Amino acid sequence: MSQVKTNEVRAAKLPEHGPVNEDGREILLSLKNVDITFGKGEDAVRAVQNASFDIYKGETFSLVGESGSGKTTVGRAVIRVNPLAAGEIQYKGVRISGKIPRALDREVIRNIQMVFQDPAASLNERATVDYIISEGLYNFHLFENEADRVKKVETMIEEVGLLPEHLTRYPHEFSGGQRQRIGIARAMVMEPELVVADEPISALDVSIRAQVLNLMKKFQEEKGITYLFIAHDLSVVRFISDRIGVIYKGRIVEVAEAEELFNFPLHPYTHSLISAIPIPDPVLEKNKVLFTYDPSIHDYSEDEPEFVCIGHDHYVYGNKKEVERYKAIRDAGVPVKPVKIRTPGAEEEKRPEEDLGAVIQEEAMMIHPAHDTGSIWYKLFSFILPLLGLIAMAVFNHFHHTRNARACKSGAVAGLIFLAAIALIFLLLIVLAVV
Repeated sequence: MSQVKTNEVRAAKLPEHGPVNEDGREILLSLKNVDITFGKGEDAVRAVQNASFDIYKGETFSLVGESGSGKTTVGRAVIRVNPLAAGEIQYKGVRISGKIPRALDREVIRNIQMVFQDPAASLNERATVDYIISEGLYNFHLFENEADRVKKVETMIEEVGLLPEHLTRYPHEFSGGQRQRIGIARAMVMEPELVVADEPISALDVSIRAQVLNLMKKFQEEKGITYLFIAHDLSVVRFISDRIGVIYKGRIVEVAEAEELFNFPLHPYTHSLISAIPIPDPVLEKNKVLFTYDPSIHDYSEDEPEFVCIGHDHYVYGNKKEVERYKAIRDAGVPVKPVKIRTPGAEEEKRPEEDLGAVIQEEAMMIHPAHDTGSIWYKLFSFILPLLGLIAMAVFNHFHHTRNARACKSGAVAGLIFLAAIALIFLLLIVLAVV
């Protein structure tokens, strides 16, 4: 433990291996009580709060949560783009957050690469594919001579499923899936140990997503790459992840192995995310009961919450009372069902008869019959004969011709006002004549 601490403070270069946990797994990346804040003073926004988790060498660790939860902020902090307000990030037991020696900074850049969410915005439109992939090789001089560089680039472009002749083209000449392959090639040519994949498939067509995921899995198996996979689509995350961390408003609320998390989603927010996964069967999806997360169910006024392990390498955020309940659920060993399917017709049976009739009537009123046009001729007729127009309005309302009824009403009202004005003028003329 003391050796790890020495590395954190004094190391000017990365060791060959990181620290090993009690299970014998090498910890490649470790976040310890990380806070990330944007702005200063009263305008400061605390984007990430007290985030802590480890990523083991060779695994895929997925960070999931809704938009704005802080997933990308954490990923950008790992590659040293977002500075930390508190806490630290360690890579192989060496602190890489904050101010570090230049030599160590270059090693971190070399060993940690990123695949971005938008394959169009992340590529330089004025550079050829050859230069885009070679840029890292140039910056770190990772080739012996020009022939060696060309060989490395051509080998990599073929490994991602493109052709050497594509190297002379520009990004705008490719589809979204091909651009993302170029982005992956740019990262992999550096031979990194850790890749931060920031929603790499969210901007792609469904048919292309599986190809990109298979490509990333191939690199992991061949080169032993570790992934920090940032996503919001849990249906994909389940099948590519070794472990999953759930983040809500900048706070890590649950971390567990993939199957463990899906079988025992203990935190209510995790429960709500899993319940939102679409079901392929349209009948079941129609009758699915969504579980909505309400933060007000937590009472942390007296008992402060903590991020603790409840066994089975399963970490949950909660106070003592909540943690005891989570532990009891997990120890029972009965998988939690996050999705409930409502029996078709059950909701209609529970509804009172009068309420049902009101709904049917309201729905019927919303449907406009074919001849319910609200023609201007109804307004003109009602204006000339306002009393007959009011009668017509009542008839149209009875048959749910709402547009025609409104036309008759507006015409009749205008006609009555016009007749009243004429009558008033006639009375004034009589009064003036008498006087």
